[in-house]
Amino acid sequence: MGSLGAILKHPDDLYPLLKLKMAVRHAEKQIPSEPHWAFCYSMLHRVSRSFALVIQQLGTELRNAVCVFYLVLRALDTVEDDTSIPTDVKVPILIAFHRHIYDRDWHFSCGTKDYKVLMDQFHDVSTAFLELEKGYQEAIEDITKRMGAGMAKFICKEVETIGDYEEYCHYVAGLVGLGLSKLFHASELEDLASDSISNSMGLFLQKTNIIRDYLEDINEIPKSRMFWPREIWSKYVNKLEDLKNEENSVKAVQCLNDMVTNSLIHVDDCLKYMSALREPGIFRFCAIPQVMAIGTLAMCYNNINVFKGVVKMRRGLTAQIIHRTKTMADVYGAFFDFSCMLKSKVDKNDPNAAKTLSSLEAIQKTCRESGALNKRKSYIIRNELKYNSVLIVLLFIILSIIFASLSANRSSD
Repeated sequence: MGSLGAILKHPDDLYPLLKLKMAVRHAEKQIPSEPHWAFCYSMLHRVSRSFALVIQQLGTELRNAVCVFYLVLRALDTVEDDTSIPTDVKVPILIAFHRHIYDRDWHFSCGTKDYKVLMDQFHDVSTAFLELEKGYQEAIEDITKRMGAGMAKFICKEVETIGDYEEYCHYVAGLVGLGLSKLFHASELEDLASDSISNSMGLFLQKTNIIRDYLEDINEIPKSRMFWPREIWSKYVNKLEDLKNEENSVKAVQCLNDMVTNSLIHVDDCLKYMSALREPGIFRFCAIPQVMAIGTLAMCYNNINVFKGVVKMRRGLTAQIIHRTKTMADVYGAFFDFSCMLKSKVDKNDPNAAKTLSSLEAIQKTCRESGALNKRKSYIIRNELKYNSVLIVLLFIILSIIFASLSANRSSD
């Protein structure tokens, strides 16, 4: 849970944090008894606790399909990410990966920590895959084939132009959006969304991750991973790794802002995609990560700390997003709030200021025209309340009771 200091500073975070903690515990108890499904869901919790949580929004049949889809693509990504694998070994595996998912005996040792376990026991994922309905299998195979081919292409090709950047993000994330749309359609719970807006759902998330993970990727051992397009960063420095140098801090922030501005072009499509969803569980599954993404971009924009470490939202704000994202009105409100935060950080002297402001104003216009901004609680604008010592004592008492209750429940489980 969030630190006590953070809770005292943001008391509205307390209830969502408690709900989040209980939801995590509930999700951990939902692991099936069959060994291969137990492995899949246990592995999901280990490689992505956030995804393991949001996937709980889905019904059992669709949840199983999405769980397998996620793990198949995680395994594919593990092969791509392992810079110790020689190219002549890696490329054939990526290209043939869609066939390996039908083979209960196939595995390939690579990656580290939990990802190595996933690869070593991939036969459990294949076994689960083979139990899915044919429509789910076909969707997963198709996307895995296309993604593997795209990854193989970029093993031997650097991200030079913005076009390359769009293409790379399409292969590693846009196709995820297409695949999820296919799975939703196969479940007969949603209409099939267009490839264009499905692609944007993936690109918006991927570009956010690429921006946030600059330092981790550039410091990758034994070889840096470079996903920021040369067409953008070469306007500011001679080498991508130069952005982390203190003497380039002004140029680094300008480049960062350029990257954030590029990502905002997908917001309109994302809002259209989410507004068309009918099933509440699918809606929350899709909407929570998108709200997290716009919030993360608001945190990263104009922030030199992107080049010094990991910039992310406080845990309490994450919990609030999960707790409050239930309807499209909530999504419009969140996108409006975070675009306001981002807009307040725009420096008029930034070389992309006009373009950034134009994109943000377009987002705000869409949110206002939805008619959903009234009677809501803002993520950003708060009255500064003064909490006296009595309230702080009460908060300590409540926390003590809650922790005692959680400990008792844990002992009885």
